[in-house]
Amino acid sequence: MKISTKGRYALRIMIDLGLNYNGNFISLKDIALRQEVSMKYLEQIIAMLNKAGYLETARGNNGGYKLAKKPAEYKVGDILRATEGDLAPIYCLSDEEDCTRKENCKTHSFWKGLDDAINNYVDSVTLEDLLK
Repeated sequence: MKISTKGRYALRIMIDLGLNYNGNFISLKDIALRQEVSMKYLEQIIAMLNKAGYLETARGNNGGYKLAKKPAEYKVGDILRATEGDLAPIYCLSDEEDCTRKENCKTHSFWKGLDDAINNYVDSVTLEDLLK
């Protein structure tokens, strides 16, 4: 399993919003400049984070984005899942798949253990932890 740039940049966006929060909305242009990522690509990622309910948005001259909750209320795993989907290391463990060989598979418990380790780790770290 590899985390794509969408997942990595989503974390960077959320960290940027946390570090630069002063009560006002932060423009996408400012985030793009600080993170050295194109606005077009950030717009795609922001849309995913917004759809997940992680951001507040405002339009207009003073518009932009800010966190919808306190940084301690965001798990890294949830942010990654909002942009990456399921974090399962193999397809047969994903939410969409019902593996018919699970009962006879000699490696299923190994992959399930890896999946549990990944999810336990990413869910144990909050955005606040990354901001420190």
